[in-house]
Amino acid sequence: MAAKELDVKGLHCPLPILRTRALLDKMAEGEEVIVYATDPASIIDFKHFCNTTDNLLLAHETRGEVFVYHIRRGASAA
Repeated sequence: MAAKELDVKGLHCPLPILRTRALLDKMAEGEEVIVYATDPASIIDFKHFCNTTDNLLLAHETRGEVFVYHIRRGASAA
């Protein structure tokens, strides 16, 4: 199954996390989403979000000014 993609470029905290949480809430356990963000604080926000939920931050990278996060949906609601 291909990962879903979520573009939250141009949005600032807390919107990238809120939009990601809303999408994850609609996904099944084990599904993955790739999030594209431009907010520099998103690095801290996504690490914290995944550390405090059952979702797993599989990888993150920076492509120019875009931060890319690969997240797998956990067992319980985000």
